[in-house]
Amino acid sequence: MGKNRDLFTFKPSNRIIFFQLQYMHQYTAVDLQDTIVALSTPQGVGAIGIIRLSGPNAIHICNAVFHNKNLLKQASHTIHFGTIRDEGKIIDEVLVSVFKAPNSYTSDDLVEVSCHGSPFILQSVIRLFLKKGARLAKAGEFTMRAFLNGKMDLSQAEAVADLIASETASAHQIAMQQMRGGFSKQIEELRQKLIDFASLIELELDFSEEDVEFANRQELVSLVKEIRTLLSQLMQSFKLGNAIKNGVSTVIAGRPNAGKSTLLNALLNEDRAIVSEIAGTTRDTIEEVVNIDGIPFRLIDTAGIRAAQDTIEAIGVEKTMEKLRQSAIAVFLFDVEEVSLEEVQADLENFKVKEVPFLLVGNQIDKSEKDYKTAFAPLGEVLFISSKDQTNIDVLKQALKGMVLDQEVNTSDTIVSNIRHFEALQQADQALNDVLNGIEMQLSGELLALDIRQSLHYLGSITGQVTTDDLLGNIFGRFCIGK
Repeated sequence: MGKNRDLFTFKPSNRIIFFQLQYMHQYTAVDLQDTIVALSTPQGVGAIGIIRLSGPNAIHICNAVFHNKNLLKQASHTIHFGTIRDEGKIIDEVLVSVFKAPNSYTSDDLVEVSCHGSPFILQSVIRLFLKKGARLAKAGEFTMRAFLNGKMDLSQAEAVADLIASETASAHQIAMQQMRGGFSKQIEELRQKLIDFASLIELELDFSEEDVEFANRQELVSLVKEIRTLLSQLMQSFKLGNAIKNGVSTVIAGRPNAGKSTLLNALLNEDRAIVSEIAGTTRDTIEEVVNIDGIPFRLIDTAGIRAAQDTIEAIGVEKTMEKLRQSAIAVFLFDVEEVSLEEVQADLENFKVKEVPFLLVGNQIDKSEKDYKTAFAPLGEVLFISSKDQTNIDVLKQALKGMVLDQEVNTSDTIVSNIRHFEALQQADQALNDVLNGIEMQLSGELLALDIRQSLHYLGSITGQVTTDDLLGNIFGRFCIGK
């Protein structure tokens, strides 16, 4: 697939710049005129399995082995009962769903065959379709065809993968909002505003010898500032979106017997980690996920940080430090009864070197007989809890959530959860900042137009109006086969 680009075609008669997208209907070594087949349900034994065919010959290929009705004569969006046979031998009784172009997921003819979920049956039917002229689909090829055929833009296609992978209500809501085009609509509105102004600047270039100015520079400044404000809002939403989509890596660290494993169990509300009075019980990391108001936190219980007593514990401590370096946030836990203020301060000096945002948590207040709040007041903000009695565990959960969110965000709003989109927004914002600097420096319209084109390029890359074969390969290669 060749490199695609925005084409700027100027028509003096109506002073409009036409930004046209050229989609090359090729994709690496893939021929979009092929009919592709794949299993669309997960591998393994189940009640049913669904095999999907898409392409010019999808209905013909299925019809050649389906017995009961002539599928070629059936209306689109209909389901038919019959048998799949290989040279007269019945492989399975099936339901065949027929979707005719362009009213299908891919915009091509598409057939879905619902079989019994035996791996043997499913593989036999797929082999039969291959023998009749189909080929195995590549990862994400059904959705890639939907994109190239204009059924959805690139951000919507990526949302399909996010929807499949969603594990929480919030992740599902964000993916649905993006798949239904909410994000795309905002990006397109921003692009159109820039396109309208770019057309006027391009017009100036055509009349450069006459020294005329069609694009009011102050209006352009106002427009760019307005767009940058919207871009800023979208970029700020990424912190939440990324947390909802990928989870927040959260390490529970501290000295041995600080109650880290008990805290993990309390946060999960189940006995996941072994709890013992013997120091150094946790030798390896234990990872579990807890959902706090729609945000998945990947909790990591670690070995206690101290001078190791043996080789195995030393490995565990090293793993703790490695997990700390990789984590997004951490909970530094100390026992209010067993350690002194000076010991905690010394531990924190070593801990802060890791440059990981953390919550300082004093644990085991249920067994403390001293005034722990006064004793540890010099530490500043400390959250005191009892993992054993679950005192203030809900407060701790909200504190963890607060470390991820600067403010409450409504997941019905547009939320950016894709790192590629976030980086494109950053690049578009930088290009618009260059536009503002150029206006301040009184640069020519030609140079301003270059920066505006750059911002249009980055915004267009989000929805696929500007794309490359490498980008498509990277995106759709992450999809599951059959989607």
